[in-house]
Amino acid sequence: MSDTIAAHYEHLAQDYDGNWEHSAEYVEWMNGMIADTLDVQPGDRVADIGGGTGLFDRGLLPRISPDTPLLCVDPIQGMLDQVPADARMRTVLAGAEEVAEGSVALPYDQLDALLVKETIHHVSDVARTVSELAGLLAPGGRMLIISLPPKLDYPLFQAALERFAERHPEPETIAAGMRAGGLDARIDYHDFEVSVDREHYIRLVQHNKWMSVLFTFSDEELAAGAAEMRAQHPEQTLRFTDRFAFVYGSRPAV
Repeated sequence: MSDTIAAHYEHLAQDYDGNWEHSAEYVEWMNGMIADTLDVQPGDRVADIGGGTGLFDRGLLPRISPDTPLLCVDPIQGMLDQVPADARMRTVLAGAEEVAEGSVALPYDQLDALLVKETIHHVSDVARTVSELAGLLAPGGRMLIISLPPKLDYPLFQAALERFAERHPEPETIAAGMRAGGLDARIDYHDFEVSVDREHYIRLVQHNKWMSVLFTFSDEELAAGAAEMRAQHPEQTLRFTDRFAFVYGSRPAV
């Protein structure tokens, strides 16, 4: 993880869950989608790579046993410090690449389910890291990588949209990495309709820098971007579609 990205998440860690307070419906929806897709069973060995505060593990926890706690893996200690005290969760300080290459070993030799939500774009070689992570899955194991498509339908300023598109992997690149790791892979798209107060959203962009790409802009550029957003969106309530690629891989049982 680059110093810039690490600084971004250290910044977010100050109030990570607070960034989602305006969208409790989204958090509930996403948790339900993750739980339905991974179909975790009692006793499964589960890891959330880049799990942050564990906010998006809530839908999985009802089927997690304290005997095989869910591993919330993240390279930012400030995030892990906010993981709820729950016997069904265990924190691991590590990044995706460290886990994939084996420089940081997980408490489980193999995994039955692996989640990576909106962090895979931070690794230097997406296909290779995904392929190596796939190698952690036991027979019958499942991997879910959730990623935004490079082209966003967000009410962001144009420079941010363009820079995001330049740096973000295509979902097919993720799927190819899964296949290289011996998994059957598919890509499904799921939409969530967002309705948010314009000024709240602009604060998330300009001051909270809630997307990592925003951390690559100066304060002056963000201020100009906020002014551009207000000019382009005079309405007080912003409405747009949040589209997610759910890249799902599974290892044959035998």
